[in-house]
Amino acid sequence: MKISEKQLQQVDKQIQRLLQVNNFYGQKLREAGIKGVSSVEEFQQLPFSQKQDLRDAYPLGLMAVPEEEVVRIHSSSGTTGTPVIIPYTAKDVDDWAEMFKRCYEFAGITNRDRIQITPGYGLWTAGIGFQNGAEKLGAMVVPMGPGNTNKQIQMMMDMKSTVITATSSYALLLAEEIEKRGIKDKVHLKKGVIGSERWGKKIRDRISSELGIELYDIYGLTEIYGPGIGISCKYDKGMHIWDDYVYLEIIDPKTGENVPDGEFGEIVITTLVKEGAPLIRYRTHDISRIIPGQCPCGSQFPRIDIISGRSDDMIKIKGVNVFPKQIEEVLEGFPELSSEYQIRLSHLDGKDTMRIYVETNGSVNFLEMAGQIASAVKSKIGFTPLVKIVEIGILPRSEKKTKRVIDERYD
Repeated sequence: MKISEKQLQQVDKQIQRLLQVNNFYGQKLREAGIKGVSSVEEFQQLPFSQKQDLRDAYPLGLMAVPEEEVVRIHSSSGTTGTPVIIPYTAKDVDDWAEMFKRCYEFAGITNRDRIQITPGYGLWTAGIGFQNGAEKLGAMVVPMGPGNTNKQIQMMMDMKSTVITATSSYALLLAEEIEKRGIKDKVHLKKGVIGSERWGKKIRDRISSELGIELYDIYGLTEIYGPGIGISCKYDKGMHIWDDYVYLEIIDPKTGENVPDGEFGEIVITTLVKEGAPLIRYRTHDISRIIPGQCPCGSQFPRIDIISGRSDDMIKIKGVNVFPKQIEEVLEGFPELSSEYQIRLSHLDGKDTMRIYVETNGSVNFLEMAGQIASAVKSKIGFTPLVKIVEIGILPRSEKKTKRVIDERYD
């Protein structure tokens, strides 16, 4: 997906502004000898930016406008290291709400819907992003925020909420709870807008069937605006990206070179019109691909595949590079298993071990199934893990993002 002439002009305008304000980013561009950009080749030679650059700019080094124009800050949800602070102007907030409104419209959500928002508010971009977009759409918002599952379900029934917005982990927790209580007929949900973490087919199918709803994948990250820069449509053939606000590339994470459309690689994003903290060629570490051709829905907006993992979530064990998605793909081959799993890495008696905990119903022989899974994992990644089968509901559920890989080797 080549950058267009208009997008190039927008990037050049951002570069000129950053050089002029000479903020943290402007200084980096100046040091790299960047004066502007006027061709595809020049664009592809622009340096990447990384999360560490943004951390180095803490607290307000990314600010590219006078402080009196900043109306809000948000911070990334990461739990380690210096946080990333992103300033927003009034126009940034409005642009984000417009993008989010478009997301809802692509999911067939209208101002007749009642949207229950379960992601967190505050410094995190999720809750307030879902809310601003819904208000722009003119829908009724039920701004619950995370947790208090009893109250969530009560309000869902009383308010007859038709749309749930959530992480996949919390949507699953709600689905299981509604199923357990036998109150599915009292819930009026029709659609779910799900984001913030990678989720496989198994968890998707469980949420969809247990809640009886259509699911839509939403994409975004705090550094760029927040969730809402792209969403899947009713055909579920990838997520449409709003390329009038952001330009998206897919690169080879090792070489930094662009890969052809259709090939998987790391998503790199450039903001085209952002004022408060523009970013040029920001490496997200999310792995996906640009889907060639046009979507059956007829939209001209380009599409990316669902996020298949992160270039930085690789586990190294016994000299082998393993991605959690590889384990997930093996587990998907066993229909008796639930969608939930946990990988624990530990160092015992001088060697690394991998334990995989999976859930299943009580109708299978646990020992036999553990052997089958261990054997399937060995043929996929080259060594045999210890597999522990537990009953459905034993593994932890989360109101935010579920931690599926726990590395205890360095504790």
